[in-house]
Amino acid sequence: MIKRLLAVVPVVFGVVLLTFLLVHLVPGDPVEVMLGESSPMADRAKLRAELGLDQPLPVQFGQYLKALAQGDFGRSIHTRKPIAQSLKERIPATASLALVSLLIAVMIGLPLGIVAALRAGRWPDSLATILSLSLSAMPHFWLGPLLMLMFGLWLGLLPVSGMGNSLSILLPAMTLGLGLAAILTRMTRASLLEVLHEDFVRTARAKGIEEQQVILRHALRAALLPIVTVLGLQLGGLLAGAVITETVFSWEGVGRLLVESIEKRDYPVTQACVLVIALTYVMVNLMTDLLYSRLDPRIRFAK
Repeated sequence: MIKRLLAVVPVVFGVVLLTFLLVHLVPGDPVEVMLGESSPMADRAKLRAELGLDQPLPVQFGQYLKALAQGDFGRSIHTRKPIAQSLKERIPATASLALVSLLIAVMIGLPLGIVAALRAGRWPDSLATILSLSLSAMPHFWLGPLLMLMFGLWLGLLPVSGMGNSLSILLPAMTLGLGLAAILTRMTRASLLEVLHEDFVRTARAKGIEEQQVILRHALRAALLPIVTVLGLQLGGLLAGAVITETVFSWEGVGRLLVESIEKRDYPVTQACVLVIALTYVMVNLMTDLLYSRLDPRIRFAK
């Protein structure tokens, strides 16, 4: 565990460095955005000095690292509001969206994958394959408006944007979760098909154990390792997809904050949002690795 935690350090540093450099390569001047194109040069120079944007990039990066080490994300260039406070307000919305999306994906993808594996080569398998391929081919920016039309405008069942009530989360969560459900369906089918022909499954059936118990307690548990890997990796994908989905559905999360900060050339906010998403991705993968030992005790003793 200590080795895994130490391996996270260079990854996080690389993310911070690349984000810092890429954000500063984006065309546009945040001072010009704040003051306007017709503002006097003296006012621009004064504000640039106050914000520290007149310093060389290495100096700015050193100051940024020093602030991060103290837990300070800085202040927004546009609103002068502490970034930590903005993240604190937005993270719960993104976390709830990601968790509901993951729940939808598991509720749809896992049963479909099991049915496809148990009925391999038959019409349920073909139907599940066509459905999963269709869902995985739909980008979020296309699937989101389509769900808006179906459930919001045509059927009038769900709100199409905002965070007005508890039902508002369903459409953006479906937009993210259906794509993950497609991947989970195919992974569950492939993993379970490999396990169903193993000796321990035949032994369990020979003992007279009910077929449902054989599938759920024996075969599925052995097939969970690649499934958990996919879920861990795709949770990071959910956070990346939330950038587009939150914008489409006006969901006040970290993804929408990131888009707004890019539009306003708000460097500190952009860096903080990307850093939070990257850290979440890294920590989820770390937790996935540690979860392996709970699913398969043999991994604890592997060299």
